[in-house]
Amino acid sequence: MHRNAPRDARRRSKVTRGAIACTAIALPVLLVAGCSSDSGGDEGGGNPSADSSAPSDDSAPSLPPGKFKALPDACGALGKKALQTLVPNATDAGGKRLGDSDAKDASTCLWSGLKKYDYRQLTITLKRFDSDASLGPADKQAGAYLKQQIAEIKDNETNKGVKEKPLKGVGQTGSTLGFTHEKKSDKGKKNEFRAQHLVSQNHNLVVTVEYEGTGFEGGDLPSADTLDKGAEKAAQRILSQVS
Repeated sequence: MHRNAPRDARRRSKVTRGAIACTAIALPVLLVAGCSSDSGGDEGGGNPSADSSAPSDDSAPSLPPGKFKALPDACGALGKKALQTLVPNATDAGGKRLGDSDAKDASTCLWSGLKKYDYRQLTITLKRFDSDASLGPADKQAGAYLKQQIAEIKDNETNKGVKEKPLKGVGQTGSTLGFTHEKKSDKGKKNEFRAQHLVSQNHNLVVTVEYEGTGFEGGDLPSADTLDKGAEKAAQRILSQVS
């Protein structure tokens, strides 16, 4: 009994020293942890939250609005006097409306007329663009549409001898393209037509004028100059009415 007592004492001594050592090691860790916890205790302290660092939608730059907010009706944009000059004996002075009847963003109208053997056809299309976050500024969209229209005329294999020239004094930019092509009559007979297509951009608006004609029963084709001047006259009148 007495021999085991020193051994038990030594064992208790080792356990006590080990416990003290563990406590000494653990204490600084708790202190450090406590300091870290206190430093982040205040609201708004430490690193900014994800919500505060994320940019708000209000900071994104707004796109400029399109200049023109509405379109005139294509079927009423020319006026009777101008129409009689461009399309003599038009079958319908009011024109034939094509496509959607809503003229807010797009409007198309067609006239045709025959005077003796001289046939004329006029088609006017107005297209307006609004700025859009995914599509871009209105003017940029209009410019892309202008290029698309010109490319379609050039790429059409039925259009022969296409000649393009830049527009001057009609809108901000654009082109007029002259060519010939064939069309079939109701009886299936082919007739050669001469055409002048004008495409003009003015801010967020694009005006397309398709003016063409032929001479039936061996009649002469209208001259390219006559069609060119007529198309420009129509475009200028339309642009003067847009607001």
